[in-house]
Amino acid sequence: MRQLDKKLLRDDVNQEVVYETQDNLPEKIIQFGEGNFLRGFVDWMIQEMNKQGLFNGKVVAIQPTPHGKVVPKLNAQDSLYTLTLRGVLNGQVVDNSEIISSISRGINPYSDWMEVLKVAESTDIEFVFSNTTEAGLTYLKEDYTGLSAPLSFPGKLAGFLYHRYKSLGEMEAPGLTIIPCELVENNGDVLKDLVLKYANDWTYPNSFINWVEEKNRFCNTLVDRIVTGYPRGNEKEFQQMLGYEDVLMTVGEPYHLFAIEADKTVAAKLPFTAAGLNVKWGDVKPLRDMKVRLLNGPHTMMFAASYLSGVDTVLDAMEDPDLRKFVEKGLYEELLPYVSMDSEEKSSFADSVIERFLNPYTKHYLPDIGMNAVYKFKSRLVPSLKEYAVHQNKLPEAITFSLAALMVYYKSTTKEGDFLVGKRNDSIYTIRDNQETISLFENVWEAFKQNEMTIQELVTTVLTAEELWGMNLAEIPDLNETISLHVEEILTLGMEESVRKLVNVKQKSK
Repeated sequence: MRQLDKKLLRDDVNQEVVYETQDNLPEKIIQFGEGNFLRGFVDWMIQEMNKQGLFNGKVVAIQPTPHGKVVPKLNAQDSLYTLTLRGVLNGQVVDNSEIISSISRGINPYSDWMEVLKVAESTDIEFVFSNTTEAGLTYLKEDYTGLSAPLSFPGKLAGFLYHRYKSLGEMEAPGLTIIPCELVENNGDVLKDLVLKYANDWTYPNSFINWVEEKNRFCNTLVDRIVTGYPRGNEKEFQQMLGYEDVLMTVGEPYHLFAIEADKTVAAKLPFTAAGLNVKWGDVKPLRDMKVRLLNGPHTMMFAASYLSGVDTVLDAMEDPDLRKFVEKGLYEELLPYVSMDSEEKSSFADSVIERFLNPYTKHYLPDIGMNAVYKFKSRLVPSLKEYAVHQNKLPEAITFSLAALMVYYKSTTKEGDFLVGKRNDSIYTIRDNQETISLFENVWEAFKQNEMTIQELVTTVLTAEELWGMNLAEIPDLNETISLHVEEILTLGMEESVRKLVNVKQKSK
């Protein structure tokens, strides 16, 4: 079967795919990240605007990490890929596939940083989008000479902006609108602070700092769409349906929401709403709090307990009676009450989350949700854990169990490259996180294996690691003892039986 590229589209005139080539459009966006989410969300939105003649611009996609694998595949396919949206939206079944052509090219900054800096010199570039995961919006002390790419995303952006400032006339250089999509509260403000920190580290002049603050906009945002990526296990079905092979085909749900804090000038230059897209301009905090706590929170809460119980996807977990009780208990009893929003609106959203988790078309793999899980737990579940403990004068059972499950999930058998490898029955899985987190869990579980540390000492070490959680979690009353008991039980009974015991005891106590 032939591979997706421009030649395929020219040759196969009978192919039943909606496709519009826009090779001559200028590159208006530089995008740090080229993963499934951005390709199934932002780049799809750019495509929608381009199809209607509303934006008329393309995206330059930058590989965010040294071990990324998407850019070579993207360039081999002439920057084309297929997006399939499947599910139920407004009561209607949606099952659509489309070739996305909004990306012009991909660049690996670690081998071609000078090409990235050339993009900075273009006056056509107006916008920066990013999704480098929550862990990408963090500070990493590093040097920068201008000759090779910084490792961190904020460092790359600082170097990119400084090159633009110097090459286009310093204070006269046109600024950019920067729209991060990482699920971090006040992500635009956080990114701006990090860029300025690097500017100070690298002794950039005060005039550059003034230019960043006066000529560039950093927008806080909220994004919402479940994008599961490549349909592993169903490749042949999709190839038969599409009539070609696409190593970057991406699957997602039809639901989408993009909230952006920006003025009318930005909204006019990015006419998302005119294209019929669900984009809201204004204060994102209420929507963000609801979405992060009630959608992302349950995702992080469920992934380790479900995966180590023997299931692979969110749908698998929701079709297991005990795991579904576990998820619904956490969502409705422990997370929902502490979201500050209209009761009817947040209850409706919680119900929609369960419907989205039950989407039969979506294969949302649990290990993918578990990437950078410690930071996700910190941002998505720790606030609810603390509020529940204060208001109820006891600990939330599902959230605390999920933290114990996370710790067991991070128990590795070996290490491959930068990541750990765990084992579930006869299968293995990759534990992906930042090096600080990887090192901590590698060390504590090895110490436990060598009888140099008890479970309670292991749990204490993890909970008191303020660099992971932003606080000493062991200061929360009874948390250390509760997590230790859960971890011991999981190691003794297994995850599946431990979940069953947790939800059935709760049922009997009602």
